[in-house]
Amino acid sequence: MTRLRKTMLEELARRNYAQDTTRCYLRAVTDFARYFNRPPDQLRPEHIGEYQANLFSKRKLAPSSVTQRLAALRFLFIKTLKKPWSVAETPYPKKVLRLPTVLSQEEVAQLIDSARTPFQRILLMTLYATGVRRAELARLKITDIDSQRMVIHVQGGKGRKDRDVMLSPILLEALREHWRGLKPQVWLFPGGRWRTAAHPIDTKVIWLACKEAARRAGLNKEVHPHTLRHCFATHLLEAGADLRTIQVLLGHRDLEETTLYLHLSRRHLSATASPLDSLALAGTGKKDEPPGDA
Repeated sequence: MTRLRKTMLEELARRNYAQDTTRCYLRAVTDFARYFNRPPDQLRPEHIGEYQANLFSKRKLAPSSVTQRLAALRFLFIKTLKKPWSVAETPYPKKVLRLPTVLSQEEVAQLIDSARTPFQRILLMTLYATGVRRAELARLKITDIDSQRMVIHVQGGKGRKDRDVMLSPILLEALREHWRGLKPQVWLFPGGRWRTAAHPIDTKVIWLACKEAARRAGLNKEVHPHTLRHCFATHLLEAGADLRTIQVLLGHRDLEETTLYLHLSRRHLSATASPLDSLALAGTGKKDEPPGDA
């Protein structure tokens, strides 16, 4: 390990950055150095503009991905190298709002039923039943399952914040069956070849479980673990849950983040009539076949 990498790791740890964020930041700095074929501490802030342009023009990265890389480099220069950083010369990309993919409840059932193994099935069930992020799912402990209060304690979520989410009776029974089969001691979903290791499952395993189940289910949509989080929130909203409750369950800092699901909820969309419906137009009778899905 180089001295610079060690220093950056210490700075990240001192500020209590999440493990996933730490990994992303280190990868970004490594990529930045490889692009110029020079150590990071030999590069100057003016190199960042060229690197940023390359991320957009050559690699075609999304604005959110470029923003994450810039955040890593900003940390490197300001916190690790103690060098200046000009926001004016290195502006963050303008955010683009894209609505995420949301599956119907029938499609979610197809996805879960298409899991290749019981272990993958319980991972997908827990993702959908709780709305947790995949990193939060990976770090759930046996003691986080509170069957007396019927809640699951999510500890050290995004922003290092704890929260509780509901524990479905169906999920509880499935988790008990999972426990009887593996007998995990600390982590609810332990890592390692035999699932009995002293460390939690890698988040990549969760990603692959979701992608494989989507392929086996024949879903022609982009599906990943966060898709089930979007499904959790959207389906709750369609069932009548209020936005504030959903915000708390998701662990969103700002209610504005949660309002995204108003754009996805069929209940809210269908409750508002188009102004076209109030016009008296000629030749707008019903046709034999609708242009949309039958």
